[in-house]
This record gives sequence, C-alpha cells and structure tokens, in this order.
Amino acid sequence: MGELKWYVLRVISGQEKKIKSYLETEIGRAKLTDFIPQVLIPSEKVYEMRNGKKRVRERNFFPGYVLVSADLSNGEAYHAVNNIPGVIGFLGNNGSTASSKEPVSLRQSEVNRILGNVDEIDQFEEKLEKPFIKGEGVKVMDGPFSGFTGTVEEIFEDKKKLNVTVKIFGRNTPVELSYMQVEKVE
Repeated sequence: MGELKWYVLRVISGQEKKIKSYLETEIGRAKLTDFIPQVLIPSEKVYEMRNGKKRVRERNFFPGYVLVSADLSNGEAYHAVNNIPGVIGFLGNNGSTASSKEPVSLRQSEVNRILGNVDEIDQFEEKLEKPFIKGEGVKVMDGPFSGFTGTVEEIFEDKKKLNVTVKIFGRNTPVELSYMQVEKVE
C-alpha cells in the first residue's frame, strides 16, 4: 500500500455536502476505506444578526472544492472518486486521463494550515459573518437601550462586545453592548 496524501477535488459548487455523501457511500460500497479514509469539506460556522435574531450557518472556505485523503496508487480508488456524479476532477490533473498525469497532492504545510483553521473554529464559537466597523451605525435590539441607534466607537473582538455612542436626551452616551444586542443599520 502506498502513502496517504491529501488531494483537492473540483466539484460542482453548492453541492459539496451531497458529493461528500456520495463519495463516502461509494468508498464504503467498494471497500476502499483503506485507500480513501477521509473526505473533508473545510468550513466554518458564521452568524449574522437578522431582525434581532442570531442566525448561524456553515460557510465553505473553498466553495466548489472537497479535500480527500487518499492513496491513489490503487487505480480503483482513483476511478471511484473521479466517477462520482458532480465531481469535475482532481485539481492539478487538468482533466486529463489517469495514465497521462497524476493529480498533484497538497503540501503538508498547506494541509496543516487548512486543517488548523477547521480545528481552531471547532474549538471556538462561531464568528460574525459581517464584522462591525468603527464609525458604522447600529441599532440596539436588546437591553435597556432597545430601539436606540448609535455609532460604533470601539470593537472588542475577543469579548465580542462593542462600545457604542447612543444619543440619550440629546447627549452622547457611551454604552458597552454585546454583538447579540445590536444589528447593523442598512
């Protein structure tokens, strides 16, 4: 048995999860789990505030791509992966046939960076999809200042809090609010 390396598969964008499921089913059916132990879609959880509600969704780092840990010395493994509906082909093999050029595997440093990002995000909570910007207008959605609008003065990314200047009785008043309490003014 050869060496396991990480390869990038080009797939139809937006169908990464479906293709991953097809791949895992086909790998199991063809008993190729020794040659293709892992299929991965690098993604992160992001949230956004809509109408005062926190909405969490998963966003792909690389839309249209799926990572595969594989030993392609077995021609059967190569063909099993390449013949899944929605798979365009391996990155670096320019759509040519298996005999003319082998796909290019990722360097270990690239794999570590990609997998490191995925692990890091699993350890921490989601991050805001559209970060706040100093000087931008926000509307307070929760707490004693609900309904007021203000301006972002300071951003504390680590604490997920903002210093917002709100006009109360004609005077500018600084207020510390969490990301969950405010919404961007469009």
